[in-house]
Amino acid sequence: MVEPILATRGLSKRFGALVATDDLYLDIVPGEIHAVIGPNGAGKTTLISQLAGELRPDSGQILFDGQDISRLPVYQRAHMGLARSFQITSLFMNFTVADNAALAVQAHDGHSFRFWRPAARDPALRQPAQAALERFGLAARADVLTANLSHGEQRQLELAMAWATQPRVLLLDEPMAGMGQEESGRIIEVLRGLKTDHTIVLIEHDMDAVFALADRITVLVYGQAIATGSPAEIRANAEVRRAYLGEETV
Repeated sequence: MVEPILATRGLSKRFGALVATDDLYLDIVPGEIHAVIGPNGAGKTTLISQLAGELRPDSGQILFDGQDISRLPVYQRAHMGLARSFQITSLFMNFTVADNAALAVQAHDGHSFRFWRPAARDPALRQPAQAALERFGLAARADVLTANLSHGEQRQLELAMAWATQPRVLLLDEPMAGMGQEESGRIIEVLRGLKTDHTIVLIEHDMDAVFALADRITVLVYGQAIATGSPAEIRANAEVRRAYLGEETV
């Protein structure tokens, strides 16, 4: 059996009386797109925040390539190869698209800058930033102010920035949130192309996207994994149908 690149062991997190993750065991194997789905309040974003290091678990472990990272801060996990995109777009709106991408490269590589020197002008950053924009279909928009991008383009830019940090595992929190059908289709194709070089943990409410992309799916309900399996296995699981999928499986 392939050893997981990312795993949780008895992961638990409470907010007062609310149990967000409840003794959660999860294995993410290299090279897969592993979707985590579930109803609102199931603990999906809390899980990904713990994986990324933004929330510290109350108990349990997070293992990355066999190493316990449960207490490591975000920046150390990022340097090890974990990158996250957020449910709500988090960009520098008054910077150009190229500047945003270059800053992502800078954050990973640790370059220093003189004050007011745009990151995109640094040769050590410009080329990898441009490569990220090309990979995500934004090369022609490099000099556009980020605030002037469409919502879908802003989501593409956030994904490009996560990819520009050269991650081994991408943690994606609803990357298609607020997108139209055409924009979602474009992101699905991009993510499918990333799978050969990256492992992806995908939280997504768009079930069409989940079943189109995922190699395996874990269903969370009240912080517990009630099922993990292939898309076909999840579709056929009666407990999952009752708890979450309902008529979407028809």
